[in-house]
Amino acid sequence: MVIKKLLQGFKKNKPLTYEKAKELARHEDVDVRLELARRADVKPELLYYLAEDKDPTVRRAIATNVATPRMADLMLAEDEDGEVRVGMSEKIALLAPGLSADEQDSIRKMTYEALQILARDQMTRVRQILSDTLKDVADAPPDVIRRLARDVELVVSGPVLEFSPVLTTEDLLEIIANEPIGGALRAVSRRYDLGAAVSTSIANSNDQEAITELLANKSAQIREETLNNLVERAVDFESWHEPLARRPTLPAGAAGRLARFVAGNLLDILTAREDLDAATAEEVRNIVNRRLDERSEPAIDDEPSEFEGIAPGMMKKARELDSAGKLNADCLNKALQNSERDFAAAALVVMSKQEEKIVVYAISTRSAEAIIAIAWKASLEPWLVEQLQLRLCKIPNQVVLTTPAGQDYPLSEDEMISQLNFLKDMTK
Repeated sequence: MVIKKLLQGFKKNKPLTYEKAKELARHEDVDVRLELARRADVKPELLYYLAEDKDPTVRRAIATNVATPRMADLMLAEDEDGEVRVGMSEKIALLAPGLSADEQDSIRKMTYEALQILARDQMTRVRQILSDTLKDVADAPPDVIRRLARDVELVVSGPVLEFSPVLTTEDLLEIIANEPIGGALRAVSRRYDLGAAVSTSIANSNDQEAITELLANKSAQIREETLNNLVERAVDFESWHEPLARRPTLPAGAAGRLARFVAGNLLDILTAREDLDAATAEEVRNIVNRRLDERSEPAIDDEPSEFEGIAPGMMKKARELDSAGKLNADCLNKALQNSERDFAAAALVVMSKQEEKIVVYAISTRSAEAIIAIAWKASLEPWLVEQLQLRLCKIPNQVVLTTPAGQDYPLSEDEMISQLNFLKDMTK
């Protein structure tokens, strides 16, 4: 009955004298001490006393009490009870903005020290609370944010990596360079207004999912050179196709290259882009139309035709275009798409600087390895190497050699040199 009256008095927030509060702090009933620990009008020395209470529920109440003195907070930050430290992290995180490592004021210095202790806590939940609370705070302590960003648990590092304005470009590049945990690059890729340097670093990684996130992040700044590289690699990564097609801007020629291999449902997105110049828009439309036509025609490898050689005058035409600086990959691809095999062969002779008989032999024998080696000498891009196999050599689609991710050609340089030497021997 006496305890019940005491608790009722607490709930009515009746003022307590120091002597009465001191008496209650030593009370044998934990509920009495717990109610006292929750009050904000208790003297600091009594709250400090309760911070060493044998019952963890009392210490948890002290940990969350904003009136608790910082010396007690510093002690509770290392409490053996995890829930006590969780309560501390919830409170200290709210006090963190504006703190720094060089605090002179003793109260602020102890607050910063408690924050640092909690940022190193072995309990993931403690660190996660700090991360979730501080992730978008502009004046959060930099040292603490950097520690959280490098945390081994994604639930801790992820929010800070994705949102924290405290992290600098140098911080992000250093984190990426040190092979962070799985998912960390994806978090960085989602940052608003991500800088070009960081975007390039992510694009150069082998993290397919992070690159997908990067391409889908329309606010990310991605250099033209980087986008061009990703377009070339995208042949092997279907998840990149749609975000590439929907990028706010694409480098010159990228839309045309994408139109050659993306799924049919993305072609409408490419043709509807408003940032394409007239020539590029026309190129995309032509490619789309050709692909639509091909759907109703037999596959190009159903009835392979023999190669009859390079028609008269085609070598001259190819050399003239080369002299005028107009013989390039797009010119060659146009010939392939229009089934102009003799001109495509002539163009390949000029671009690769190989003898005509070597190129003719490679096409006639329908050798994937041989045509890849010749394409390598012509410095052609992976997507065009595949088109040469399909449309010039009439190699069946199922045996076409594709370029593995991260490589420039389907064969190694030694293998391609060996193929060229073989072609020379066979055509002597």
